[in-house]
Amino acid sequence: MGSLDLSSGSEVVTIHVNEAKNLLQSGYRYIDVRFISIDNRTVEEFEKGHVEAENILNIPYLFITPEGRVKNPEFLKEVSSLCKEEDRLIVGCQSGVRSLAATADLLKIGFKNVHDMGGGYLAWVENGHPIKMEEPKKIQEPAIVEDKPNEEL
Repeated sequence: MGSLDLSSGSEVVTIHVNEAKNLLQSGYRYIDVRFISIDNRTVEEFEKGHVEAENILNIPYLFITPEGRVKNPEFLKEVSSLCKEEDRLIVGCQSGVRSLAATADLLKIGFKNVHDMGGGYLAWVENGHPIKMEEPKKIQEPAIVEDKPNEEL
């Protein structure tokens, strides 16, 4: 589909969602880098629907904060703690922009077999590939306890 040349000598390879689907079926791991609200007030994009894959991680590349979008300072550390540099990875997001940047960052720190999924989740859905939806996380309301006067015996 395309590639982005990096100064480090590695280049981001962007693959079509059909190729991504085939690679996922052959054992590649999928990293979903879509948004999360840092204060968890909004429903995450991941829960609304994501690529159906056997081996999937949700590691946000950006956070939504009251100040705007902020790069996840722990992104590379989180990926490195869960994946080896030799692992076969596909990185996807909502439309393909964040995953391109995330893939470039992973290549810069030494990951060797990582591909960007062009068009992201939107292209995945547009091409009729299977998706999975998560049950929304329910926030349990604290129980209200009424104060009752002590009854005299």
